[in-house]
Amino acid sequence: MRILISNDDGVFAEGIRSLAAEAVARGHTVTVVCPDQERSATGHGLTLQTPLRAERADALFAEGVTAWACSGTPSDCVKLALFALLEQWPDLVLSGINHGPNLGTDTLYSGTVSAAMEGTIEGLPALAVSSADFQWRAFDPAARIALDVAEQMLQRAWPQGLLLNLNVPPLPAEQIGPLRWCRKAVRRYTDQFVQRVDPRGRTYYWLAGEVANDLDAEVAGPAAWPTDVAHVASGGVSLTPLQPELFWRGATGDLPELQLPSLGSIRP
Repeated sequence: MRILISNDDGVFAEGIRSLAAEAVARGHTVTVVCPDQERSATGHGLTLQTPLRAERADALFAEGVTAWACSGTPSDCVKLALFALLEQWPDLVLSGINHGPNLGTDTLYSGTVSAAMEGTIEGLPALAVSSADFQWRAFDPAARIALDVAEQMLQRAWPQGLLLNLNVPPLPAEQIGPLRWCRKAVRRYTDQFVQRVDPRGRTYYWLAGEVANDLDAEVAGPAAWPTDVAHVASGGVSLTPLQPELFWRGATGDLPELQLPSLGSIRP
C-alpha cells in the first residue's frame, strides 16, 4: 500500500518518524511530505503569496522512507505531494503523530487534522493521529494503533468522505484502554491571552489559556458514544468520524425568515 504521511510538528518531530517507521516496517511504500518547521494550530491555511520550497529529508527517517521537508503549512504539504511530488497518488493519507491532543473543537484549529482533511477532500482515506499529552514522547504504541485502525478500515471499505481522528492516551502500551468510537466534545479556554510589556514599554500578548472542557454541552452523534475528551481522560483510545462538509445539522425549519427590502425575502 502507498501511504503519504504529513504532520504539523515539522520534519524533526519524533511522532512523524515513529509513524513512518511503523508503516515501512509493515511493508508499505511510505512518502513523507511535512513542514520544515513546526506549524501547529495553522488550521487549513494555504500559502498563496510566497513560493513553496521542498527539500529531500530521507536521512531523518527510517530506511526505505522517502521524505520531503516543505516550507509551507500542513495543507500545503499534502497538496504539494499529491499534485507535484508524487508519481502515483497514495492509497492512504496519515497525519501525525501529533505532539499533543486534538480533541473536541480543537480539531478546527489543528494543522494535523487539516493535513488529513486535505486527503479527504481529494477523495482519499485519511486518518489524523495524536498523542494526547504535549510532553509524552513514547510514540510507538500510537503508531501501531494508527496503522491497525487504518488497515482494518481499508479492508472493510472506508466510506467516501470520512476522515478519522484518533487520539491515544499518554500511557504505556499495556495500560492503554479500549478503542471506542467517540463524539467530538466542546473545548473552551479560560484566560486566553497573557498581556505583557516588552523592554521598550510596548504591550504585547501571548495566546495561552487553560482548557475548560464543556462536558455538559450538547454534541452531535449517538448518545451511547462517549465524547473523545471523556474517553481519553479515562485512559481509552478515541476514534472520531469527521467530514469536510460543515452544513448545519440542526432543524432548518427553526431558522427565521429574513427580509431585505432591496433583495426580497429568504425563507428556510
